[in-house]
Amino acid sequence: MMDPNVKVIVDTMWVLVTAMLVFFMNLGFAAVESGFARAKNTVNIMSKNFVVFAVSSLGFLVLGWGLMFGNGNGLFGLEGLFCVSGADNSPATGDAYQGAYSAISWTGVPLWAKFFFQLVFCGTAATIVSGAVAERIKYVSFIVFSFVMAMFIYPVVGHWVWGGGWLAKMGMFDFAGSTVVHSVGGWAALAGAIILGPRLGKFDNGDIKAIPGHNLSLATVGTFVLWFGWFGFNPGSTMAADPGAISHVAVTTNMAAAAAIMSATVTSWILMGKPDLGMTLNGCLAGLVAITAPCAFVGVGSAIVIGLIAGVLVVVAVMMFDRLRIDDPVGALSVHLVNGVFGTIAVGLFAQDKLTGTATGDGLFFGGGFKLLGAQLAAVASVAVFVFGAAAVTWLVLKAVMGIRVSREEELRGLDIGEHGNEAYAGFQVFTTA
Repeated sequence: MMDPNVKVIVDTMWVLVTAMLVFFMNLGFAAVESGFARAKNTVNIMSKNFVVFAVSSLGFLVLGWGLMFGNGNGLFGLEGLFCVSGADNSPATGDAYQGAYSAISWTGVPLWAKFFFQLVFCGTAATIVSGAVAERIKYVSFIVFSFVMAMFIYPVVGHWVWGGGWLAKMGMFDFAGSTVVHSVGGWAALAGAIILGPRLGKFDNGDIKAIPGHNLSLATVGTFVLWFGWFGFNPGSTMAADPGAISHVAVTTNMAAAAAIMSATVTSWILMGKPDLGMTLNGCLAGLVAITAPCAFVGVGSAIVIGLIAGVLVVVAVMMFDRLRIDDPVGALSVHLVNGVFGTIAVGLFAQDKLTGTATGDGLFFGGGFKLLGAQLAAVASVAVFVFGAAAVTWLVLKAVMGIRVSREEELRGLDIGEHGNEAYAGFQVFTTA
């Protein structure tokens, strides 16, 4: 038996190191989004991704943590709301916090370690929105929306699932955030993309015009960074240095990503005639998003099936949103929303043991039972209604008060100059030969 004091030290270090890996994912998001966008908007996208974590840090500290983990009712926290003022483990943390396995006690991890781990997840949800509204959003409006995400929208859903709220009591499971992080960011992004409208020229004359990103090399590097960071995102959600749990989650996470890469590549090859690199990259991210909720509750074989499905879904979803005339420059909706929803449902379809999280076999389809599947579906529906509604109201208020879209002239010239007075590639010129 490990000395309790040593266990606290080891668990704390594990929580902090994995949180740092998730923080590092901000670089991945910045690289992916800017690579998929045009050169004239690179500074704007980099700046948004840089500032959004600062905004999330302040908002989550001031109010978000209290709403998410403060003692309260099934909807939100009510005690110790401001500036993490409640006592350590005062919220329904401890037994009611759905960290990892019921046999693992992680309540000895210091409050600020737990806060930091939760903060980087909050920052990730806010960052997801950036890509879907890229190349036409006003900088200040995005910053204000990010505050609302960090202080209110994300924490409320987090309380429902991870803070002992009504979805947790119903028996809904989301190990590392397919719903709490990814579909929350996705629903908020969908509302923003619809209200903001498409980029100029995207859907002219009824046609769907491809607007290629300027640097797929940067997008590829960013995807590698995100894949790497996900080994903090999912295994870190054990909130304890449990060797068996960490190892299992790391393997299911990786295998889902690998399977999704292959299925997205093949699907794009079949539907588009070529193995599109952008689809391959988003396939990787789709597999990672889809496995985030079930990674601790499914076998390795099930993880591969989940990844294969996710890779197909992301390609089909990109085409679907285009046909719906919803402009998403980086595929954030297809990756985070569509596969966040699928990953949540996959818990009910493939889970082996929803109580302990141990996966001893690869039983497919309704492995978690119809009751668990029902809870997962209820979570999908309720989160969709709340997040999309709250985000839409926020976007509409911002639109009325300060505007959310840059001018036509600024969009055509590029947000780098209009919003920041900078260029990412100042002095570079493109020469052509006759």
